[in-house]
Amino acid sequence: MNSSQVQVKVLPPAEVRPEHFEVVDVELPEPGPGEVLVRNTWTSVDPGLRLRLRADAPEGYFAAFPVGQAMDGIFTVGVVEASQADAFPVGSTVWHSYGWRTHAIVAADEVAMNGIANLRVLDAERAPAQAYLGPLGAMGLTAYAGLHVIDALDARGTIWVSAAAGAVGSLVCQIARLTGLRVVASAGTDEKVAWLRDVVGVDAAFNWRERPLGESLGEVAPEGLDFYFDGVGGDHLEAALGAMNNGGRLALCGSISEYEGEPVGPRNLFLATSKNLTLRGYRGSAHLDLLEEMQDRLGGWLADGRLTYRESVYDGIRSAPVALADMMAGRTTGKTLVRI
Repeated sequence: MNSSQVQVKVLPPAEVRPEHFEVVDVELPEPGPGEVLVRNTWTSVDPGLRLRLRADAPEGYFAAFPVGQAMDGIFTVGVVEASQADAFPVGSTVWHSYGWRTHAIVAADEVAMNGIANLRVLDAERAPAQAYLGPLGAMGLTAYAGLHVIDALDARGTIWVSAAAGAVGSLVCQIARLTGLRVVASAGTDEKVAWLRDVVGVDAAFNWRERPLGESLGEVAPEGLDFYFDGVGGDHLEAALGAMNNGGRLALCGSISEYEGEPVGPRNLFLATSKNLTLRGYRGSAHLDLLEEMQDRLGGWLADGRLTYRESVYDGIRSAPVALADMMAGRTTGKTLVRI
């Protein structure tokens, strides 16, 4: 059995480009005891992959991708084609951590990505398989856990969500709105802002490129912010600190502004002290205890039409590097996926 897999050809010195990768065909062995052969059908493309495309991947994060080897630790879903693991029969729809390739041998007992990407049978009747790479998978858990860790679920007040048109941000907006918060959102194009306002249903949205962030926040949240969900860092985190009400709480999920450039700010961190703020960094994989609760809640909202999600879909394993480059450049909306 051959598998086509994307490998890193050279670590990107700045912006990610397709030429930094290559597709290599490799021979796979037959699955051994406790293993399955999976034909991957959908694979994920996430901003965090950029952190692993540099020699100095952040301490405590997933390891950097090695040059010239398979890129392990990427969420994917597929169908079991051969099995020597009783709990994973042939024909099962599963998720696992060996994405960006067409086929993979997966051990049933392997702990993958802190446990969140362990081989798992999915309920394909509940939702399409690719939904488990978005609202019902790691993206949904990251969004849900982010609100959980700052006690924003079923709360009242105003939350600002940055990078709100992305896979996680758009889910945060909807979970927050459906559980009682007033939601203001920001994105980098007018088209994304219109989608957030007209389809996602946020209370207010703005294009962060158009004018200083403080001015936009003053207009959409004149009463100040009680919560902030940060996917950007830098000037966005700085603006949030300035707009927070006393006792406000901030969930630090990502820092897109730093992924392909030098870190900038925040320069006003003392406001965390003077305003009695709570800044909580977290990773979704640290909150596996919330997975079933999240899937029940979001699965119900999906079923009754109250939760929407948008996908930017690229076809074929060779398009994965293009998808990542487009996502990092802000040319995708919602969950970025590769259909294999």
